Amino acid sequence: MRMSSPDNGMMIDFAVQGMSCSACAARIEKSVGKMEGVHEAAVSFPLRTAWVQFSPEQVSPGQIAERVSQLGFTASLSEHGDSGLRKEHAILRLRLIGSLLLTLPLLLTMIHHLPILVPLAAYIPSWLTLPWLQLALATVLQFVIGMPFYFGAYYALRQKSANMDVLVAVGTTAAYLYSHYIVFQHDLFGASTFGAEMPALYFETSAVVITAVLLGKYIEASASLKANLNTAGYVTLQSQTAMVERAGQITKLRTEFVRAGDTVIVEPGELVPVDGTVISGESSVDEALLTGESTPVAKREGDNIWAGTRNVGVRLRIWTVAAGHDTLLSRIGELVRQAQRSKSSIQRNVDAAAGWFVPLMLLLAALTFLLWILVLDPGNWSRAFVSSIAVMLAACPCALGLAAPISLVLASGRLAKQGIVAKEAGALERLALIDTVIFDKTGTLTEGKPRVSALQPLKGSRSSALRLAAAAESASSHPLAAAIRQEAAKTGLVIPMPDSQVYTPGGGVVAVVNKQQVGVGNAGFAKERGWLVSEEGEKFAKSKEAAGETVLFIAINDECVAMIALIDSVKSDARSVVSDLRSLGVSILLATGDREAPARAAAKAAGITEVHASMLPEAKQSLVERLKKRGKRVAMAGDGWNDAPALASSDVGIAMGNGTEAALTAGHLSLLNSRLLAIPGAIRISRLTLRNVRQNLAFAFLYNVVIIPFAALGMLKPWMAGTAMALSSVSVVGNALRLGGQIKREERRRR
Repeated sequence: MRMSSPDNGMMIDFAVQGMSCSACAARIEKSVGKMEGVHEAAVSFPLRTAWVQFSPEQVSPGQIAERVSQLGFTASLSEHGDSGLRKEHAILRLRLIGSLLLTLPLLLTMIHHLPILVPLAAYIPSWLTLPWLQLALATVLQFVIGMPFYFGAYYALRQKSANMDVLVAVGTTAAYLYSHYIVFQHDLFGASTFGAEMPALYFETSAVVITAVLLGKYIEASASLKANLNTAGYVTLQSQTAMVERAGQITKLRTEFVRAGDTVIVEPGELVPVDGTVISGESSVDEALLTGESTPVAKREGDNIWAGTRNVGVRLRIWTVAAGHDTLLSRIGELVRQAQRSKSSIQRNVDAAAGWFVPLMLLLAALTFLLWILVLDPGNWSRAFVSSIAVMLAACPCALGLAAPISLVLASGRLAKQGIVAKEAGALERLALIDTVIFDKTGTLTEGKPRVSALQPLKGSRSSALRLAAAAESASSHPLAAAIRQEAAKTGLVIPMPDSQVYTPGGGVVAVVNKQQVGVGNAGFAKERGWLVSEEGEKFAKSKEAAGETVLFIAINDECVAMIALIDSVKSDARSVVSDLRSLGVSILLATGDREAPARAAAKAAGITEVHASMLPEAKQSLVERLKKRGKRVAMAGDGWNDAPALASSDVGIAMGNGTEAALTAGHLSLLNSRLLAIPGAIRISRLTLRNVRQNLAFAFLYNVVIIPFAALGMLKPWMAGTAMALSSVSVVGNALRLGGQIKREERRRR
């Protein structure tokens, strides 16, 4: 069990065992979600995991587990989904082996139905075909190995619901009881079933169906385990211990006991256990498994470093900023789990369909019985019975329920390993349909590492203006603010602490520094506040903007005292990414708060023709809304600092940043690095995923549409129908697992 504390209560996630299909997961969600104090509940059938957000003062984890148990499932608060799924996988293996061993003798009775195998009948001991032995074997199989189906059906019906267990329990019980009746009615205890005049028995039908269903469930569980490996990687990246230096002594501690401010020692080859800042040592760090960046990144004093990365150079001493569950690694893992517990619109529609599927199939089986007994073969109860049982056993809601979840789990896990974190399942689905991408400029289309190229004092000294500007921007995380502070640090200036700061996203900042009102902002910000700008300042701004540079105004008490120009180069891969997106049928726009000239220069370098400049965050949001009203499906790529409104309004908000908090909290999709190549790659993977899900759904629906009429018309024996039902789930799972290989090939193609 994991427990965390979001803003509106506590959240736990724990293992749930005993689910047979997605209808079970939906039943748990509905029942737990109605509990007083529960804000939200989500259950994943493929992962066998439940997530519940609740108010601890109103309901406890124990009460939640008790409610799950009342529904007929096992809630293991001491386990997470991985261990619970492995336990279920092991139990299914034992049940499957037992079922196979008991089914094989029952299959011997089918030999005389296959002419090519009839000669083998002479070599089979007659006692193996005795009806009483078949009855004994079938009874053990039906009511010992098959007992979980009865429990599942009972709890489902008690909740006025129906799932796959209901179909299996009703169908196999009917076949078993019919054969049971024949054995006693005809007093067959001493006879062999190879007799030519023997009445038909269907013990092998219920046995084959139970075995086939168990085989299908075993393969499903195996597939779920495989899919889960893609997201479990974050657990393996988390170092359990850290070497902490306190009072000159180095002590080995568990990471949960490391505090912010501790100094941590990381030797070559070791995983970094905490988020922090390098305070000594120059090394290279492998961030591939965290951000998808394949080349080791150089780290030196002052650089940020994250838990889950591997030191591949020399010893590093790190000042701890976050440890344990507060690290970037843990937050990424939680975001991935959040995506997996959410549902796409396809999944919600399929779940709704699964809710009425089983009752509909039971009704259809009853109608089949009536059709045969009254119309097609009046009075032939045996034929009517066999055909209706075949309909029940052919129906397969499981294939429908598995069509989307396994594919989405696989895709989200693979994306996460590339440093692309989808925070909801619906984001992947919507990304596949995107036809328009809007890029922000600074930190998205450009490197996000601007530097001061010129500072023009208009009144007073250069150093005084730079010192005040750095003070005003001291708390901002925007790249332009960081460039100003870096320039001040290079010149050795001592930066005073401001008394107050007021930020305007997309505009600038006004602060009180040394009892003076100091403002730093763009031209629109300056004009809005009526700052007095000299002719010399206007001339400087025009010349620098014409060269593609960004210009900020520095004012004291509403009088512009200096102009500062910053340059930020366009990313080297920007042009190829724009071309790649166009090849996918995607239109590209640039929307930036920067002035027209630098915006045009950056767009030209990247190959973008449509430019929207001097846009405040609200204007970017309005642009997104206008495009959506025109029927466009819009993705917005921004750095997460001041693009939050547009990111939230777009169909898919793509927050870019090197693991910054802003990038993790904004948008629907987070890129843990600033590689633009990840965007067309993510679109391709999302399209592969959506195509795979649609293939699964098409197969599941077509299977039911084709196979059920054959069963109803008596063209399929019950054991054939039951086997086909299990194989349909296996086929859907197999196609879903193909997605992993397709994504890997896409990854290799992009390298």
